[in-house]
Amino acid sequence: MPTLSLFEAHRTTRTLPEQPRDIVTQLQTQGLATIEGLMTRTAVLALAQRVMRVVPHRDSDSDELTTIQDIGRRARQPGLGGLGNGELLPHTERSSEPRPPRLMLLVCQRPAATGGDVILTDGQAVRDYLAEHSPAALEALTLPNTAFYGDGGGHPSQVFTLHPGQRASIRLRQDSLAAFSPLVSVYLPQLRQAIDAVQQRLTLEAGQGYLLDNSRWLHARTAFTGDRVCLRALGTPRFPMPTGFPQGAPSQVGAPTTVGGGTL
Repeated sequence: MPTLSLFEAHRTTRTLPEQPRDIVTQLQTQGLATIEGLMTRTAVLALAQRVMRVVPHRDSDSDELTTIQDIGRRARQPGLGGLGNGELLPHTERSSEPRPPRLMLLVCQRPAATGGDVILTDGQAVRDYLAEHSPAALEALTLPNTAFYGDGGGHPSQVFTLHPGQRASIRLRQDSLAAFSPLVSVYLPQLRQAIDAVQQRLTLEAGQGYLLDNSRWLHARTAFTGDRVCLRALGTPRFPMPTGFPQGAPSQVGAPTTVGGGTL
C-alpha cells in the first residue's frame, strides 16, 4: 500500500461555523494539520481566528497576519531571512522569545516560479532518531541553557526541553542569531543529520497550507525565484493542547488520517 504524502496524511476538513474538530484533533495528536481551499486573505484570517488567539508580530499587517514575500536587500539583515528568497534552515518560529507562539498557520497565496518548497520536521522523530543513533548527542542537547537564540534581548534555552508526564519539546534556530555552548556544539552535526533523516517536503499550491504545533515541528523553506506570497498567523490555541510530544513513542507522520477538502 503506498505511503501517503505528508500533505495527504494530515489533510483536514473544516466544519463551520463551529471550531474545526478534525483540525483540533490533528493538532492535539500529531501537532500538524494540512488544509486547502483558503484562496483569500479573509478566509485565512477567519480560520486563524477560529483555532487561535492571533498575536501580532513585528512584521504583521494591521489584521495581524504577516505577508511572507521577498522584500529584497533588507531581508539580508539578521532575523529577516524569512522575508527574502533564500533557503531557510529548520527552525522554531520566534525561538528568541521566552514563550514562542504555540501555533503557526501558513497558507500559500501565490506559488514561486521555481523552488519555495516547505520542509517540515517532526521534533519527536528527531528525538527518536537521536535516541537510537546518538544518545550522547540527545543527552547534551537536553542540557539546560546550552543555547542562546536572538540578539542581546534574546533567550537562553536548550534544543530539547523535558516536561512532566514524559513529554518533551524542541526549540531551535540555525542562523546568525543562534549560539551554542561548547558542550552542545560538538553534537550539532548529529542533530543536523537527524533532521535531514526525518524531514519531509511540501509543495504548496495556491490556497494550500498547514497549521503546526511550534513546540513540536520545525519548519524550513527552499530558495525560490518569482513572486511567491504566503500569509502567516501566530497565536495561542483556543483549545487544550498537551505540552510538546511524548518521549519515546514512535511518531505517526505517515499515518493516514481524515481526508477531505472544502473551502472556508
